[in-house]
Amino acid sequence: MPRLLMDRFGRMHDYLRISVTDRCNLRCVYCMPEEGMEFEPDERLLTFDEIAEVVRIVAGLGVRKLRLTGGEPLVRKQLEQLVARLSAIPGIEDIALTTNGIYFAGKAEKLRAAGLTRVNISLDSLRADRFALITRGGDIRRVLESIEAAYRVGLAPIKLNVVLMKGINDDEIDDFLQMTRERAVQVRFIEYMPIGHQDEGWKSKYVPLSAVLERCAARGWSAEPTEAVYGNGPAQSYRIAGAAGSFGLIHPVSDHFCQTCNRLRLTADGNIKPCLYWSDEFNVRPLLGDDAAVEALFFRALGMKPESHEMAQALVNAAMSHTPTERRMSQIGG
Repeated sequence: MPRLLMDRFGRMHDYLRISVTDRCNLRCVYCMPEEGMEFEPDERLLTFDEIAEVVRIVAGLGVRKLRLTGGEPLVRKQLEQLVARLSAIPGIEDIALTTNGIYFAGKAEKLRAAGLTRVNISLDSLRADRFALITRGGDIRRVLESIEAAYRVGLAPIKLNVVLMKGINDDEIDDFLQMTRERAVQVRFIEYMPIGHQDEGWKSKYVPLSAVLERCAARGWSAEPTEAVYGNGPAQSYRIAGAAGSFGLIHPVSDHFCQTCNRLRLTADGNIKPCLYWSDEFNVRPLLGDDAAVEALFFRALGMKPESHEMAQALVNAAMSHTPTERRMSQIGG
């Protein structure tokens, strides 16, 4: 019987998030600064061969679900080739992609044919001018085309990620909720997290997701908890009465979901991250070629995973039990 990736708190880890690049074609305000980012040279990124080797090994330890992230994963050329290789690994049952949607429409059919099963598309505003400001130059028309392409090729359920920010897009909550009433999507409202920046700028933009349920009540919409959408991870799911779709609340700051965490992360430069928020990382690249050593490193990383990420402490400048990461979200893979 193979060992499975269970940590000291009894949490089973069957989900690996894989960043394939730290580069992105956008500069979203919550993810990276407009200028000054230093990206990894290509030779420091894991190759497709190396990623496939890691996945083959962890599939033997019970990993069943994968998510490809970035940066923007579709700036990595021929990503469909990696998807095809990963989908062929015994034990892998689900491969999802998180994308900003700029390039996805042109790749949707190839990715689906290669074995992609689901997609999350970032859409932080429904207003073209505001979307361009948040993303620092993104064209919302291309994202909307990608959503339609995901429908067309059968990548369901379609999830739309909305990072909620005070004074920036929190006045669009009603519009996103209305979208779920009309279309079979899940809009996932995500709290703004202090990843790589715990400054006062983050705090001034933070919005607890209780605001979403408050808007439902204000509009007279009855929103009831509903069965989680497949692959929904930490989101608490709700459906407005009579709605075609649903919405999810992902609130790592106001109400963390660490007790059910089932995920590990592999950064584009080959580091295993047991927790998104803390700085602990374990580089797997030098060990590739030795399956036993790679397995041992995953168990070592898992042994360092704390019970909680303590992000809420950043809101009140309280002491923390570990050191928060200095890496930006784009460098980790989210």
